[in-house]
Amino acid sequence: MASVTRAVFGELPSGGGTVEKFQLQSDLLRVDIISWGCTITALEVKDRQGRASDVVLGFAELEGYLQKQPYFGAVIGRVANRIAKGTFKVDGKEYHLAINKEPNSLHGGVRGFDKVLWTPRVLSNGVQFSRISPDGEEGYPGELKVWVTYTLDGGELIVNYRAQASQATPVNLTNHSYFNLAGQASPNINDHEVTIEADTYLPVDETLIPTGEVAPVQGTAFDLRKPVELGKHLQDFHLNGFDHNFCLKGSKEKHFCARVHHAASGRVLEVYTTQPGVQFYTGNFLDGTLKGKNGAVYPKHSGFCLETQNWPDAVNQFPHWQPSTEHWSRSPSRSTPKWLMLQPAVSSITCVVSPSQPRFPPVLLRPGEEYDHTTWFKFSVA
Repeated sequence: MASVTRAVFGELPSGGGTVEKFQLQSDLLRVDIISWGCTITALEVKDRQGRASDVVLGFAELEGYLQKQPYFGAVIGRVANRIAKGTFKVDGKEYHLAINKEPNSLHGGVRGFDKVLWTPRVLSNGVQFSRISPDGEEGYPGELKVWVTYTLDGGELIVNYRAQASQATPVNLTNHSYFNLAGQASPNINDHEVTIEADTYLPVDETLIPTGEVAPVQGTAFDLRKPVELGKHLQDFHLNGFDHNFCLKGSKEKHFCARVHHAASGRVLEVYTTQPGVQFYTGNFLDGTLKGKNGAVYPKHSGFCLETQNWPDAVNQFPHWQPSTEHWSRSPSRSTPKWLMLQPAVSSITCVVSPSQPRFPPVLLRPGEEYDHTTWFKFSVA
């Protein structure tokens, strides 16, 4: 069984409201979550000696989360990850978003779901947060009702995301916690062993937008299907770090995603999800300027993220057609991204996409549908 306690975490400036903290505790885990951005601010896990350490990066006080910071522990939306050039079309209408990470829109825009106050509801073993994202918020179409639920079951933190839309809109929700299984004040994650259950990944351009190719990991630095020690792996392949989407099994059922093991402490994190992808990020943009909990600083590669989600820029990576009198076929041009290689041809009521070119998973949520995804973070020792 898990217990839930509730306390004030801080006050938003200019009478913006009270931010509350909810502490979920079981025999194996203790998790602190605040109503500002549904943010995980602390997560204590025992090592093989039974000593507990906080394994997520973050701040002890609200002010830390109100400054410019890299989404520590927060829920990301309306659309996680990047949208190319901050534009997309839905049913023929073009929408324009704020460009907050040149030249693209990142993590929902200037004031995404991580920078708003959510309404909490205490559950027997967790907490549910809800909000209504109004039509036009950050440029996105339609009103969106959203629920994010955190529950604790022994050594497992379960995060469920649900949403309903008043009109067609892209939706892609995730949590952006940075983990360091050695403890949040440890200088790097080089000694972590990482496994990701993915046969393919998405190559990206210089602005970290997917090129459209779904590439096999076999024989590349992205083959993490067997455990690799992260620091040595990055060195061997001369990589700056990871910030890439790994393509998971197409099943909408719960499936294994990733495993991270820290040998010195014995701590293990396993991630399961219903999502089709995971963005593996190794804190490449951390630079040591932020002061975290207990005086910790967070340099490059001092935390990793496993952001379970849809694939980046999916709203632009394949056409969202409606039944029409046009038949579509692929253009043979190699200079065009594969997911834009569609040109009108002969009259028909169907759309044909070559089965040899798997498309990005659909990202649009339409009225009457429900977005419903769950991710499980399971902690143990080995």
